[in-house]
Amino acid sequence: MAEGVFCDLLVRHDLRHFFSVSSAGTVSYQEGSPPDDRAIAVLQPLGIDISSVRARGAREHDLHEYDWIFTMDHENYEEILTFFPSHDQPRIHRVLEFVEGRSGDEVADPYYGTFREFEGVAEDLSLACEQILERMFEHYPYLAQHSGRS
Repeated sequence: MAEGVFCDLLVRHDLRHFFSVSSAGTVSYQEGSPPDDRAIAVLQPLGIDISSVRARGAREHDLHEYDWIFTMDHENYEEILTFFPSHDQPRIHRVLEFVEGRSGDEVADPYYGTFREFEGVAEDLSLACEQILERMFEHYPYLAQHSGRS
């Protein structure tokens, strides 16, 4: 869901060509699986189609290829941190870190929950992605200029 929400935000700001965005799990037992039907259904009314996304596990080169890595929860955050020597850690953040009043919160895993819980995750991700992009505008001023936000 996060990949779809963030990519949609980039398209709306005409910034998609500046980014490489990819979702990956810390375990790969669902490699190749499509998103949960409820995730697809929640994002569809927003004009976001994630039906072609396939699950994959993080690969070592991912950890060095991406400037920013976001995790949904504390456990995955800690696991990702162990992949790097302490002096060589890229920007690793919890996805809600930049949302005022929510920096210690986790994005819930809605898999065993209800459709409403998937809606809640979509809301959390929309809010978080907006704030993440704002932070990127601060770090990369040319992005803000290109999006007309300078």
